[in-house]
Amino acid sequence: MEDTGIQKKNFVGYEYKEIIAESSQVSFLLDGYECFGWELDESIVGRRESTNSPYQKKAVLHLKRNRKIINKTELTRLQRNFEACVKEIEALEKSKTSAATMYALIVAVIGTAFIAGSVFAVTAQTPYIILSAILAVPGFIGWIIPYFLYRKVAGKQTEKIVPLIEQKYDEIYEICEKGNKLLY
Repeated sequence: MEDTGIQKKNFVGYEYKEIIAESSQVSFLLDGYECFGWELDESIVGRRESTNSPYQKKAVLHLKRNRKIINKTELTRLQRNFEACVKEIEALEKSKTSAATMYALIVAVIGTAFIAGSVFAVTAQTPYIILSAILAVPGFIGWIIPYFLYRKVAGKQTEKIVPLIEQKYDEIYEICEKGNKLLY
């Protein structure tokens, strides 16, 4: 028999995972999932991007992992903890501005109500110019204040939430370290 130079390739069964993430989180997620045995599936050319919003681009990551990986159950448990922490970080990031947005919108709606009262007062059967002017002042103030209110509340909320986010990142790094030790 002649040696044809073709080497026999061993079969490896893979399990696959598709993750949709913000473009800014792609590197972080790839680093994290590698600690649980996942690797980027390079057989899929390129990276699809979906735009659910004009402001944020979402990336689709295609990962694969050997089905017969050692310590699979423990790695899967750690991976679930990792994913839960990532979701908690996303929720904390959103909560930085959610209360500020709510307060600013409430004040803006109240200001709009005053402006509406002012308009109704001036367009009445007999115009009430003085009442219209009196109602217009808090209305315009109600339209100006939300910007400053938003910045103040968002700043305070950010100060409270940043340490919590840092704790979650520390927890994620510990989880990834445990997963990485199980792999090697």
